[in-house]
Amino acid sequence: MILWFILSLVLLSLIVYVMQIVALRKKLNEKYTPAHTFPPISIIKPLKGLDDNLFDNLESFCKQDYPEYEIIISLQDYNDLAYKVAEKIRSKYPHLVKIVVDDSYKALNPKVKNMYSAYRISKYEYFLISDSNVYVESDYLKRTVSAMTPETGLVTNLIMGVGGKSFGAKLENLHLNSFILLSVCFLDKFLKIPCSIGKSMLMRKSDFEAIGGFGVIKDVLAEDYMIGELIHKMGKKVILCNYIIKNVNEYWSLKRFLNRHTRWAKIRWKIAGIKYFTEPLNNPIFLSSLLTIFDGFSRTSIFIFLLIVLIKTVFDLHISRIIKASTKFSGILIPIKDLIAILIWFIPLVSSKINWRGNIYKISRNTTIIPIEKNTIKLIYSKLKTVFIN
Repeated sequence: MILWFILSLVLLSLIVYVMQIVALRKKLNEKYTPAHTFPPISIIKPLKGLDDNLFDNLESFCKQDYPEYEIIISLQDYNDLAYKVAEKIRSKYPHLVKIVVDDSYKALNPKVKNMYSAYRISKYEYFLISDSNVYVESDYLKRTVSAMTPETGLVTNLIMGVGGKSFGAKLENLHLNSFILLSVCFLDKFLKIPCSIGKSMLMRKSDFEAIGGFGVIKDVLAEDYMIGELIHKMGKKVILCNYIIKNVNEYWSLKRFLNRHTRWAKIRWKIAGIKYFTEPLNNPIFLSSLLTIFDGFSRTSIFIFLLIVLIKTVFDLHISRIIKASTKFSGILIPIKDLIAILIWFIPLVSSKINWRGNIYKISRNTTIIPIEKNTIKLIYSKLKTVFIN
């Protein structure tokens, strides 16, 4: 009975995966009426540390085929290594780029803390939040603005991982270009659940301030989710634009990959609740591995497992071809990535703490974050050590 149940889950998982690919194709085939007017836009770029390809990422926003916009780079410290790169960009594009360095805003979310001062000095009603590891083509702003209508409160974009020169970076890009990409398309097309991706968010200030502005997101981990959720509840549309932007990941360590996706998994657990337990259906390789374990590694179960690995690998490589992502020498890592991903999936069930940019937090409901002092952690460890020793 157990074996048949697991086999049924494997087959259901493959069906779900095919539906996700269909959702991706439907999303990519969507058409937007080209905008007749192009409102001026303030682009906010929060920086923290040296991201891969940082200069080129920033410069790609300076080369937009768009009539009027400004770029405001925000940092919290002049000693941040990213500040020198920001200065080079400002020197090259002085008419376009501003830099603000300010650490005064009280917010637990370091990205929100970083963005606040840039938002305050921004000139235009339309503003766009974009992360520092994003690279775009010259038509990005025009294509994104074309998805904005009077009924729309937020336009966000699909993302794909590019680069991948280290083991951790290859895993990161494979995960972005399969699980993450397919999940948001499936939620958008079949479940009609709005998705907001922090890599690119275009809004009007009037809508943003109507939901409470920075005050409602300053102490939550998933500020992008919260913005999208509140705008949706306000009655405005949240549009997932099919224009794909590039998330550049070149020299990631395995530790960084694990840390990021553990954090994201904890976010999904706090947001989705019981629905989080449906996620393994996105991982047929994991489910088929259970079949081999419960069947005592029989020839039949091993054959099914290898067949599922082959099918899933072919599917993922097909997706990469659809979005024109490079998978050179990465195909062999797909089953490894999926097995690592399921190990990460279990962590939020036993731990709600995260380490983000050197800060340690506990995640509570709706991803509200509670700071944990390092001394408190040391004290707890010391007490536990004493108990076990004695």
